[in-house]
Amino acid sequence: MKIDDVATKFEALGNPTRLKIYRALVRAGEAGTPVGRLQERLKIAPSTLSHHLKTLVAAGLIRQVRDATTLNCHANYEVMRGLMDFMVAECCADAVESKDTKSAA
Repeated sequence: MKIDDVATKFEALGNPTRLKIYRALVRAGEAGTPVGRLQERLKIAPSTLSHHLKTLVAAGLIRQVRDATTLNCHANYEVMRGLMDFMVAECCADAVESKDTKSAA
């Protein structure tokens, strides 16, 4: 994953309302959640929810699937895993042993 892509995704999650929406969709699992249920659960005005969902879709964090008259939202778990992998890929790569650790050995 490229750093600009990661930054765009984290920027989308940087808004508290969008983060709440995303967490609710992650909790929902693969089945996702209808927009109406998401709106009721999070107590977000429909127009506000629509605005935030559009941002999350544009960032690739969620996808929406229409089933007749119901619009279901799903977390994109592949992208979520990619973000987490990106964050831990080089964990402690530049860590330097402290003097205490060296003298204890």
